[in-house]
Amino acid sequence: MPPISVLMKPASGLCNMQCDYCFYCDEMEKRKQQSYGFMSEETLKNVIRKTMFRAEGYISYAFQGGEPLLRGLPFFEKVIEYQEKYNRNHIQVSNALQTNGYALDEDWCRFFKKHNFLLGVSVDGTKEIHDGYRHTQGGKDTYDTIAEHIGLLEKHGVDYNILTVVTSKVATNIKTIYQEYSKRGWRYQQYIECLDPLGEEKGVRPYSLKPLEFGQFMMDLFDLWYEDWKQGRQPYIRKFENYIAILAGYWAESCEQRGICGIQTVVEADGSVYPCDFYMTDEYRLGNFNQNRLEEINQKRLEIGFVERSQKISTECKRCRYFKICRGGCHRSKEYDIIGEGYRSFYCQGYQMFFDHCLERMKEMAKTI
Repeated sequence: MPPISVLMKPASGLCNMQCDYCFYCDEMEKRKQQSYGFMSEETLKNVIRKTMFRAEGYISYAFQGGEPLLRGLPFFEKVIEYQEKYNRNHIQVSNALQTNGYALDEDWCRFFKKHNFLLGVSVDGTKEIHDGYRHTQGGKDTYDTIAEHIGLLEKHGVDYNILTVVTSKVATNIKTIYQEYSKRGWRYQQYIECLDPLGEEKGVRPYSLKPLEFGQFMMDLFDLWYEDWKQGRQPYIRKFENYIAILAGYWAESCEQRGICGIQTVVEADGSVYPCDFYMTDEYRLGNFNQNRLEEINQKRLEIGFVERSQKISTECKRCRYFKICRGGCHRSKEYDIIGEGYRSFYCQGYQMFFDHCLERMKEMAKTI
């Protein structure tokens, strides 16, 4: 069996913040049971035991929410205990956690450093933009607190990335945001297009990212990054690093940039399994680790044709001169093209703008690898 990737939601969709565009709030509202509360230690044990026994060579565990820190430090100490107990095949184990950063403290940082966790901390650009979208349930600003807590990660030497959701406001202010991140020394950055609600028209919400905005955002960000690259001081930006790796002949690490859905095992707090974090609704449920073996879960994945659906790519998309590098992006951002008899990205026009503007320089960079 190939390396296994497991993403768990130990606090389901429970959160100590209330972000205006939260895609998981939308998904919870579209299923019979919205929140599954806190994951039990028994469920945690079953997830780790059943996945670790089947993994060969390498397994990754990631924790997300909602806000996973709400589950408490003792739960994550159990994570390490079960991983050590069930790692009978002596495989390599990695742990990552995505947090809004609001509840981080010294104890959390010491734990993450000791056990080599990679943290993803959500920050949306400048204080004004961030606080406009990412606030507490009572409407309190969060930016200053989170920036202070990132300082704790740095103090303890914890590896972290900054995860920025690209809304319309982020896209149109990326030059200011890039400078802000540089000033703060935030050297590892990921930019994720804001998701519109599942099954609804794209591009109509106040926070929605539109195709031309996306294209201009990518161009502006790349221009800034390229100038720093020439000086040998560019930050790590996952999306650009992946494109350059593709041009150099490597396989993209991100399923979004491979163009088809990957094999993921995403686990809700009750042990229910889904094929992707962006599709955790009832119709995509694959089973439950408290009742099913991993083989049964993977068989259900085949039966619903989740990965196969993402392989139905529009003929117009395939004919595009940029298809080999673009691959059409994340399936969640695609729409079905009746004429092309397949799926095509909502951001297609933006991708074309970006590659028109930046591809030759990316080829130049790829030659240096």
